[in-house]
Amino acid sequence: MERLNAWNTYDLEMQKACNELAADYMSFMDRSKTERECIDFFVNEAEKNGYTELSRAIAEKKQLAPGDGIYSVWMNKSMVLFRIGEQPIEEGLNILGAHIDSPRLDVKQNPLFEEGGLAMLDTHYYGGIKKYQYVTLPLAIHGVVVKKSGETVILQIGEDEDDPVFFISDLLIHLAQDQMQKPASEAVEGEALDLIIGSKPLIIDANTKAGREGKEPSAKGAVRDAILTILKQNYDIEEADFESAELEIVPAGRAREAGFDRSMILSYGQDDRACAYPSFRAQMETGKTARTSCTLLVDKEEIGSVGATGMRSRFFENALAEVMALCGQYSELGLRRALANSCMLSSDVSSAFDPGYAARFETKNTAYLGRGLALNKYTGSRGKSGSNDANAEYIAHLRRIFEEAEVLTQTAELGRVDAGGGGTIAYILALYGMNVIDSGVPVLSMHSPWEATSKADIYEACRGYQAFLQKASLRS
Repeated sequence: MERLNAWNTYDLEMQKACNELAADYMSFMDRSKTERECIDFFVNEAEKNGYTELSRAIAEKKQLAPGDGIYSVWMNKSMVLFRIGEQPIEEGLNILGAHIDSPRLDVKQNPLFEEGGLAMLDTHYYGGIKKYQYVTLPLAIHGVVVKKSGETVILQIGEDEDDPVFFISDLLIHLAQDQMQKPASEAVEGEALDLIIGSKPLIIDANTKAGREGKEPSAKGAVRDAILTILKQNYDIEEADFESAELEIVPAGRAREAGFDRSMILSYGQDDRACAYPSFRAQMETGKTARTSCTLLVDKEEIGSVGATGMRSRFFENALAEVMALCGQYSELGLRRALANSCMLSSDVSSAFDPGYAARFETKNTAYLGRGLALNKYTGSRGKSGSNDANAEYIAHLRRIFEEAEVLTQTAELGRVDAGGGGTIAYILALYGMNVIDSGVPVLSMHSPWEATSKADIYEACRGYQAFLQKASLRS
């Protein structure tokens, strides 16, 4: 089956709408390089659109009615939004689910050290990365430091033009004969991903030139001490505060238009914010519908959806129970029926065909940039291990919805059979018995520091997600 290139189907009005959405998306990406930053953005926008925070609604004993919007945030890293529908919630919801975490480097809890006159931070990589891609890049520090008092210090260093940036060094090519013989997975070891953050020792007396006047050189650890002085003076942070910090090392720099035709977007973190943002936009732009619409924006997908803020936790189920109670519809049986009768799009990116590595793809069954929203019937690896495998009846239902809304879609797999594989949150929601399929934006250079997407695919994803929230109605 041949799929249309979306750009060939757009009139001037649609081209304008596509570019406007892309501009909004790029602005979001510039402001949202961590889970917490994403949640801050989404909360502010949800409040502007009339959504009420769940705990506030519970405290006020608010009675929810069709058309009301409500949201719940969990530990500042995950979020769920609901727009109450006309039908009883027990008859099912239409759910979009994306993740907002991305591969990166995390600062360890006891990270600061000095070696060879350089102050460094020890890191631990998060998610699936090619470690060699993180050396010699300008890097930024984003995150929070929570002090014993409970005060939270927010850090974002390396994004403004006047900010310093940080980096990880690589061995010069002149001495890298042994390194160049190693497999790519071993050329740069995880413990070698040390972030260089300074090189100037602490100066006790600015008028003293110790080395030139034959005096004692700077004491060992003086560069490290200088960094601690800067942290204390500028941010009121002590070394011990690293123990209760969550600091993420991400590529420095803003999202950029790519190509002479400006048809693509190059940015860090598009897996999976290229789906999270269109999902959120669709939720905001969808008014009152027959079925309750819901959007999940979750943490920890890149490491197995574990922990209290991952999809495997009960925060979504608990929030839905509270919403049903505010609607006067809660019962344990009703909650279980609501989950089983729901329809879901697991809004996660798909690998885009890369002509530079064509042998890793099966060209008839792969996604291409610019051909619309990609539907992955299954993911997993080898014999579909770890996959959600969507039912044919559900796919047919979605085909009708997208065709009626004139949304361009394509089908996809994650590379050749036995070439590798990957997973999403789809199988976790499918545990409730609901219909689920993966659907998202194709991405080039997935999990690299800079990933590429097509503006058209993001536009089609947003249109498709909105059509789904409005029209999906299949019950299990």
